[in-house]
Amino acid sequence: MNDFNELIKSDKPVLVDFFATWCGPCKMQSPILDDVKSKVGDAATIVKVDVDKAGPIAAQYRVQSVPTLIIFKNGEPVWRASGVHSADDLVELIKRHSETHKADKDDA
Repeated sequence: MNDFNELIKSDKPVLVDFFATWCGPCKMQSPILDDVKSKVGDAATIVKVDVDKAGPIAAQYRVQSVPTLIIFKNGEPVWRASGVHSADDLVELIKRHSETHKADKDDA
């Protein structure tokens, strides 16, 4: 759990996929996330969390259905949704939150 908390403190977006191995829609989301990773490269980190193996983390973020996707930035959730989402939508969300990071730096 400490490793997870450290990981999401990144100043670049961290997309977390809360999934279960028995979940059909989760199996559909997995290759989409691979596509997202190939499109965003190092602009974001993508992490998969098995809710059956990491129950305390899922409970901490009140994950009640799978798949649930949460984008974290600086340790805080900045976007979340349940269900399957397209690669294009997720790439756009990651870009938007990456640009927020750049704007924050420009203001400093």
